[in-house]
Amino acid sequence: MRTDYLGLEAFVAIAELGSFSRAASYLNLSQTALSHRVRKLEADLGVQLIVRTTRDVSLTKEAQGLLPQVRRDLRQLADAYSGLKSRGTERAEELAFACLPTIANYYMPSILKTFARECPMVRIRLQDQPVSRVYELVQDGEVEFGITVVGARQWHLDFYEIYTEPYVLLVPQDHPLAERDSITRADLSGLEFVRIETQSTNRKLIDEALGGHSSSIIWRYEVQNSAMAMRLVAEGVALTVLPALASCLCGPELKALRFSDVKMQRTLGVVTRKGITLSRPATRLLELTRERLARQGAETFRTNVLVGEPAE
Repeated sequence: MRTDYLGLEAFVAIAELGSFSRAASYLNLSQTALSHRVRKLEADLGVQLIVRTTRDVSLTKEAQGLLPQVRRDLRQLADAYSGLKSRGTERAEELAFACLPTIANYYMPSILKTFARECPMVRIRLQDQPVSRVYELVQDGEVEFGITVVGARQWHLDFYEIYTEPYVLLVPQDHPLAERDSITRADLSGLEFVRIETQSTNRKLIDEALGGHSSSIIWRYEVQNSAMAMRLVAEGVALTVLPALASCLCGPELKALRFSDVKMQRTLGVVTRKGITLSRPATRLLELTRERLARQGAETFRTNVLVGEPAE
């Protein structure tokens, strides 16, 4: 049996306000529409609920027994509806996304500063994670999108490129190679290096680009992040190869050198679940991110390294 919620609402309003006219005004209805709802409810129940005279209204015995329960049930329903609506509003005001640590640490603070001025009511939940974890968070629906390195395409995910950047060699300013503007892979032979995470995507891209030259390099150190790698380079402990966007924030004690004999680069992009339309806050944040990366890429670093142009 279908419950006539509109009829029950009309019944409670008349009973509590004691007047068809006042109840109609409260519910923003005409008195004719209100009367129709009551008659329909009485017809469905098979009993008369309201006795209407020219001067007032009164409740029948059946209506008096029904009123407390209906009033309670409608209030509980209104509370449940209001709570669900509030939770939906809260979710709409939260933007969750995942991002590579390189981008998160070096660029997201300034991007989010601008975003906060434009969207002050949106709460941000940022997860800075490695490549594989970014894909997992998007796939599981824990974040709306991820900014990561382009990898193998997956049928259940959409991916579009936003930026392409080269890798560069970082050396101390007093290193013999620092006198040069560019280097070749052969120049790395016999030198000690620090790399980031054995299983990282960056590691795989670098190894593929180095090819056979990788075996002539002394991979002595392994750390968890680029900041630590740059500190080791600054101390003269080892050299490292990093994406240009990360290296552009290195201190004056370091110099970044381009590779002249190989195209060593990575492509960054946005990954989402297939068929999902991004929210307005997410769309705006991605616009700001792309603008920031493109602006950085258009600049010539003080180390004379020109990063790749943004992908079309």
